Amino acid sequence: MSSTPHDPFYSSPFGPFYRRHTPYMVQPEYRIYEMNKRLQSRTEDSDNLWWDAFATEFFEDDATLTLSFCLEDGPKRYTIGRTLIPRYFSTVFEGGVTDLYYILKHSKESYHNSSITVDCDQCTMVTQHGKPMFTKVCTEGRLILEFTFDDLMRIKTWHFTIRQYRELVPRSILAMHAQDPQVLDQLSKNITRMGLTNFTLNYLRTGSQRMPELAWGSSSHRRKEPASCPRRPSVEVGTQVMVPMSDARSSISEESLVT
Repeated sequence: MSSTPHDPFYSSPFGPFYRRHTPYMVQPEYRIYEMNKRLQSRTEDSDNLWWDAFATEFFEDDATLTLSFCLEDGPKRYTIGRTLIPRYFSTVFEGGVTDLYYILKHSKESYHNSSITVDCDQCTMVTQHGKPMFTKVCTEGRLILEFTFDDLMRIKTWHFTIRQYRELVPRSILAMHAQDPQVLDQLSKNITRMGLTNFTLNYLRTGSQRMPELAWGSSSHRRKEPASCPRRPSVEVGTQVMVPMSDARSSISEESLVT
């Protein structure tokens, strides 16, 4: 014999006070998880149409993307509009990256009338490079996202402030070339600047300069892009034990690296 549920908030749909459940709303962080999965489904054959669809799925039509960081010649801040966002993500892979994903830890959410703000002070952008050697780059900083408060929950503003980065190479590769000073010298050199490839940095510079010239909402400007960089093939390599690239030379002499 069935009994009445003990849930104090339960209300029978056949009773006079049945309450309709609010529509299910995807959590903002889960949207980043979905974006990571979509980036992992990218292939070498992914063309401009694929990247346009990617941006349409996760970014509003008037969205902006901003990156702030410090280089040798001082602080930099680059902002690009919605029409340039697809190309921004594609340049990451054209610079030799084989995998890209974001890790958000201890983020804070604030809800407004028409938007949701996610503030993550411990965000890590992870990129895996296939050239010249397999390298894993962890770029750490603060990510502030503003989502639309609707069923699509797309990103309106993206602001990533980079604080530091680490370039990691497998111990096995260091041990393999322990007696080759030329290779070790190459391994000791950074392949990124603040975690970004030269392809991406050059595009950010060009895109930021063109921002005033673009009408973001106009369909006639939807496919305007800076000159594309030559695509470079990349190599998938399995994950292994890593050590920082900056410590490559000093780590070679350790017995733990000898295979």
